Amino acid sequence: MKILVINAGSSSLKYQLIDMDTEKMIAKGICERIGAEGSRIEYKTSDGRSMKKNAEIRNHVDAFKLVTEALVDPELGVISNLSEISAIGHRIVQGGAIFDKSVLVNDEVIRQIQSLIPLAPLHNGPEVDAILASREVFGADMPQCVVFDTSFHSTMPPKAYLYAIPYEYYEKYKIRRYGFHGTSHRYVSHHCAHLMHQPLEDIKMITCHIGNGSSIAAIQNGKVIDTSMGLTPLDGFMMGTRSGALDPSVITFLMEKEGLTPQEMNQILNKKSGVYGICGLSDDRDVTKAEIEGDPKAILAHEMQIYQIAKYIGAYAAAMNGVDCIVFTAGLGENQPEIRYGVCRYLKYLGVKIDPILNDEYIHGKEGKISTFDSVVPVYVINTNEELVIARDTKAIVEKLHYASTPDRTHVDPEDV
Repeated sequence: MKILVINAGSSSLKYQLIDMDTEKMIAKGICERIGAEGSRIEYKTSDGRSMKKNAEIRNHVDAFKLVTEALVDPELGVISNLSEISAIGHRIVQGGAIFDKSVLVNDEVIRQIQSLIPLAPLHNGPEVDAILASREVFGADMPQCVVFDTSFHSTMPPKAYLYAIPYEYYEKYKIRRYGFHGTSHRYVSHHCAHLMHQPLEDIKMITCHIGNGSSIAAIQNGKVIDTSMGLTPLDGFMMGTRSGALDPSVITFLMEKEGLTPQEMNQILNKKSGVYGICGLSDDRDVTKAEIEGDPKAILAHEMQIYQIAKYIGAYAAAMNGVDCIVFTAGLGENQPEIRYGVCRYLKYLGVKIDPILNDEYIHGKEGKISTFDSVVPVYVINTNEELVIARDTKAIVEKLHYASTPDRTHVDPEDV
C-alpha cells in the first residue's frame, strides 16, 4: 500500500509518498509560492533523482496536478499510474474539541474543519482547499483521511487546558489550550519508549519539539497532561519569529502606544518576535554564526531560548511529580548540540548528565541516548517523522473501511470506520 501524505499551507504544498510495506519514503517534495509569481515545484526520490522547475501554480489544484505528473513521469516517476496510490493523508493543524483522533474525510468532516477556521485561520482554510483540490484531481473515490496536530493533546485535563478568563468565553468561543505538533510528540514518545524497552504507559516523559516553531509536552501514563502551545501555536516559549508567552498587558500597551490594529499586533508577535525580535536573525545557523563571532544580541537570544526551554522542563517535571526521560526532536532538537547541552546544564538538580561527545555526535539523522550511563534521567535525541504518523493512521483507517465493506460483515460499528 502506498500513501500520499499532504501538508498544505496557503502558498505551499508539501508532499511525501510512502510505501507502507516498508514504511519508507519513495518520493517527496514541495510546491512553493502557490498563487504568486515565481511558483515552482521541487521533487526528489529516495534513490536520488530530483527535479526543480518553475511552473505556473495558480491554486492547489494546479499543485496536485504537478505532483501527480512528477510521480508518474517516465524518467523521474516512482509509480506507473495513480491507481497505485491507495489513499491520501492530510495534516490538519486545528481539530478543536471536535476531533480527538484521525478520521476518514466526508462532507461533514470538511464542514467541521471549516468551522474551526477561526481558531487557525492561517492553516485550516488552506488545508480544506487541499482536500477539495485532491478530490478534483484524484476523484471522489480516492479515500482521504485527516490527522490533527491537536488530537494527541486531547487527553489534557481541564485544569491544564482552561485559561483563567471568564468561563463564558470557553463556552461561547471554545477558547482553551489545544496544543500543536501532536503528531511529532506522539511519534517520538512511542519511539523513545521502544528504545527504552518499556511501555509508554509506565514512563513519565517530557518531549521537546524544538525548531523554528517549538513546543514541549508532558506525557504521563501514555497521555499528554500538559503542553506549551495554547489556543494557537504562538503560546509557550520563544521561537524563531514567535514571542511565546508574555504578559498580556504588553499587547494592549503596545497597541495603544503604537496605534496598532489586532492584525498588525498579530504580525509582530508571530513574524517579528522571538529570536528574530532579539537579534534580527531567525535561521539558527545565522544566529549561531553571529554568536560565535561575539554578537551580544545573538548570544542573548540563545541564552533566553535555552533558559525558557529549561523552565518548561522543570515545570513539567513538577506537574508529573518526576520525570523518567527527556527527548529532543525537530530541526534544532535534532541538530543543535549547543542548545541541548545548554538546556541540560539547568537540569543538574534532576540528576541529568550529558555525554558531550555523544551530544556532539548525534546530529544529521543519528539518534539515541546522549546522557551518561549514570545520569538519573536519560536524555534522548530522536528524529521525528510526522509524515509516517499520518501515513500509519491513514492506512489503519482505510483498512478498517475495507474490512467494513466486505460482504460477510453483517454489522458495522460507526466507531470502526
